[in-house]
Amino acid sequence: MRHVSRQARTIACALCLLAAAAALADDDDAQDKGGHADKANPLALTAQQQRAVGIVTARAAQTTANERVAAIGLVLDSAVLAAESGEAESSRSAAQAADAEVARLRGLAAAGAAAASKTLEAAQAEAARQRALADAAAAKFRAHWAALAALPPVARQKTIAAVASVAHLLVRAELPGRRSLGVLPERAELDIDGVVVPARVLGPAATTPEAQGTGVLLEVDAPPAGLGAGARVPATLFATARKGFVLPRGALFYGSDGAYVFKRLAAKPGADKTSFAQVKVSLLMPHGEGWLVDGIDDDDDIVVQGAGALFSLAGTAGKPVAADDDD
Repeated sequence: MRHVSRQARTIACALCLLAAAAALADDDDAQDKGGHADKANPLALTAQQQRAVGIVTARAAQTTANERVAAIGLVLDSAVLAAESGEAESSRSAAQAADAEVARLRGLAAAGAAAASKTLEAAQAEAARQRALADAAAAKFRAHWAALAALPPVARQKTIAAVASVAHLLVRAELPGRRSLGVLPERAELDIDGVVVPARVLGPAATTPEAQGTGVLLEVDAPPAGLGAGARVPATLFATARKGFVLPRGALFYGSDGAYVFKRLAAKPGADKTSFAQVKVSLLMPHGEGWLVDGIDDDDDIVVQGAGALFSLAGTAGKPVAADDDD
């Protein structure tokens, strides 16, 4: 989504050249009226500069959308889940046991036991090694099964046990061509030989090198007989109706604080420049050729063309501001 392209850099260079040419042509007048570049606010542009880089603003259309997305379901191997969850659990137990041994030896050493004092250093090294192994196993499990890792411990163990016993199945519903989800769907259905089978949405699924898009992890209770690991089935993801504002993809950027757009601020009396600010938005769902977002108002003038130039000018310094900041 980050539109850092050759075109954006070219536009930024054109803007800089335009500003320099204007300063040279009207040097005396600029000195009197403050026409030089505003270093404190690089997103303050004259009308001529805005035209040069093709900045166009518009007010986003508000709409209500229902999401019903076709996906490809892949039944996951329960043995992999059992192995990786077992590795994480056993590593955690080993680390706890090693820490307990260190605590025991420290107590003995404090009581004057010579043998404990000699072995304490070795026990501390072993405890550090076990903690490192436990951290690595936990990180591996979170990377592969983030949706399960986010569950409360009791619910997570219950799900893992059900999947290991083949009473439940886990399915990765992949959305080809999509790299982001927006808001998670609330429910899902699988089409298994013409029979609609409901599935529960657990959360985002890990992306593998073979994946053609982002995915959602689904849990299926009491799956039909014969449906096993590696099977591919059609899936449909559903989200409830959501209200938001439709923006073109070219208006959206992504930074450390999440998605944002550029908004034109109200001009101050007598000002010869227009200021623009970053406004943080929430991505709800793809909608047509754009995105349905939340975080702006229906009277906001959003930059829908030429925003790449503002992105280049802002660099990495600017921080998104609140949507109701009009100054």
